[in-house]
Amino acid sequence: MSEEFYRIKRLPPYVIAEVNAMRAAARARGEDIIDLGMGNPDLPPPPHVIDKLCEVARKPDAHGYSASKGIPGLRKAQAGYYQRRFGVDLDPESEVVVTLGSKEGLANLAQAITAPGDVVLAPNPSYPIHTFGFIIAGATIRSVPTTPDERYWEALDRAVKFTVPKPSVLVVGYPSNPTAEVVDLAFYERLVAWAKEHNIWVLSDLAYSELYYDGVPTPSILQVPGGKDVAVEFTSMSKTYSMAGWRMGFAVGNKQLISALTRVKSYLDYGAFTPIQAAAVAAINGPQDIVEKNRELYKKRRDVLVESFARAGWDIPPSRASMFCWAPLPPAVAHLGSLEFSKQLLTHAGVAVAPGVGYGEDGEGYVRIAMVENEQRIRQAARNVKRYLQSMGVNVGSKTAG
Repeated sequence: MSEEFYRIKRLPPYVIAEVNAMRAAARARGEDIIDLGMGNPDLPPPPHVIDKLCEVARKPDAHGYSASKGIPGLRKAQAGYYQRRFGVDLDPESEVVVTLGSKEGLANLAQAITAPGDVVLAPNPSYPIHTFGFIIAGATIRSVPTTPDERYWEALDRAVKFTVPKPSVLVVGYPSNPTAEVVDLAFYERLVAWAKEHNIWVLSDLAYSELYYDGVPTPSILQVPGGKDVAVEFTSMSKTYSMAGWRMGFAVGNKQLISALTRVKSYLDYGAFTPIQAAAVAAINGPQDIVEKNRELYKKRRDVLVESFARAGWDIPPSRASMFCWAPLPPAVAHLGSLEFSKQLLTHAGVAVAPGVGYGEDGEGYVRIAMVENEQRIRQAARNVKRYLQSMGVNVGSKTAG
């Protein structure tokens, strides 16, 4: 009985878990760790959302099984959001399904549409579920770049030309986790045309749709005429409303894909707790000032991070979206690699970051820094990093603020 299970054998060790375990051990020893590793929002949801949760939870009939595809009011609310935000019409009955966060939705859609041996195109580096959801389902992954330049399109065309069997699915995710890169509507127009030409499904992860910093709102692939013919899109309430632990997300778009996901989910779960779904309706349909407020707060944190870390001797490009900065290792310590550097930063600076290699081999040489601590703590992290870099022989005395 010592042989490992088939699906478990297909999963490598979760690299990021190694740093997480070190962080937990350090905290257990009483050390003050500034955690910029996990993208776990530190802000509370809006008060009226919590009030609605409590109100519905007090109802005696709210504690039975809920609806696996989501209560009708929540599916209508999500369709209303897409109409307001993107000008996209969705049928709440056939083109919207509620998921337990976007991660669960992606994983279960992978189970629904993937046969063993199918080839799936996924960005490298990318959020792990974009690849491992399909690996668990028995697919083979062919990597394409995350950066949406001409190399990206060349990689797509090569993949279609030379992969056997031909790829059946392409995963995209912009704003990107971990690289924070963004695309414009012209990118999606080209992508929809390409997907139609080659008969390939597109799965778009739009979890960071509301965290953009250059004044240009994040587009949706479904804004492209005909986008619903080839694409399904995942959104999440985790970052937009600081409701990460509530596990509330959505898949919307192509009826065939939504139907497949809805059917698989009907065997696996009874949906989220009804009071949580009712509170999610209150979040989407209620005052949206919290969204703008959070966006401004993350932007300030980004600016503080870039400025204070530059003075510490570490130049970090300012992200245009998401709650992350994708930071190249300081040149003087680049030889350590992202995992060893992350461990040393935790041990010697008390700062946790996520090693880039945990998001795919092309993430080597980078770390992902989450803006989930307040400005004061970010400045403290910069001071700690400065001391660590000086101990490594990096001359940071002449560095000016970037």
